[in-house]
Amino acid sequence: MIATSLLAGSLLLASGCGTEPSAVTATGAAPSQAAPSQAAPSQPVSHTVAPQTEPTGGTPKPTKPEGHTDNPRKVRWLKATPSKDRRSLRVVWWSGVEPCNVLDRVTVRETSKKVTVTLWEGPSSKVQNVACIEIAIQKVTTVKLKKPLGHRKIVDGSRL
Repeated sequence: MIATSLLAGSLLLASGCGTEPSAVTATGAAPSQAAPSQAAPSQPVSHTVAPQTEPTGGTPKPTKPEGHTDNPRKVRWLKATPSKDRRSLRVVWWSGVEPCNVLDRVTVRETSKKVTVTLWEGPSSKVQNVACIEIAIQKVTTVKLKKPLGHRKIVDGSRL
């Protein structure tokens, strides 16, 4: 049953590729009958689709913790880059659109050997019964450290 449905769908898709949409001219004739010079191409027609960029223009969306989410969960981050003076970290992660994915808080635990950064996200508690598209967005937040990073290791708290 599934194979038959897949085959039928593939045939419908293939039959529509490389052809012009059927239309009727003012005289009631199909375009191929009305103008012999507009015959269908002998080779398949193809086109290139431009790659889609981030909705934020290809750069991560700056985000600040809002602290008002329902059931926040730990979120893995991609990278944490120290500032030039090594007193803060720029943390980048993949997320979804707001209000379904809101940065609730960032917890930072500093020891003499490592700095553990944990991102917490959840749906906004300010909005109810809302639908969000499922699209990935890179976000970034800046975290200030109590002491300069020095030679300490940066650890993702969601992976512990």
